[in-house]
Amino acid sequence: MDSSRKIIGKYKRNENLPSIEMVAKMAKAFEVTVDFLIEGRENAAFDKEIIECINDIQKMDPDTRSILFNVIDTYIQNFKTKQAFR
Repeated sequence: MDSSRKIIGKYKRNENLPSIEMVAKMAKAFEVTVDFLIEGRENAAFDKEIIECINDIQKMDPDTRSILFNVIDTYIQNFKTKQAFR
């Protein structure tokens, strides 16, 4: 991450805050999102494959995205229905 142990120690002891660039490097090194490092929220740590899929979906044309979301919504609704009857 191109940072000294002394600086990292200060981050750990809350004596200093990392720059946004350093936070981005840390997130990449730990394979988590920046949001997860800052907030510590469980939902912030999405699987890397899911993030890549979302990025690919965003590159699609609106019509293709709409069709894909309809398919995904169908599977999600089916899953929730099955969970409700367990």
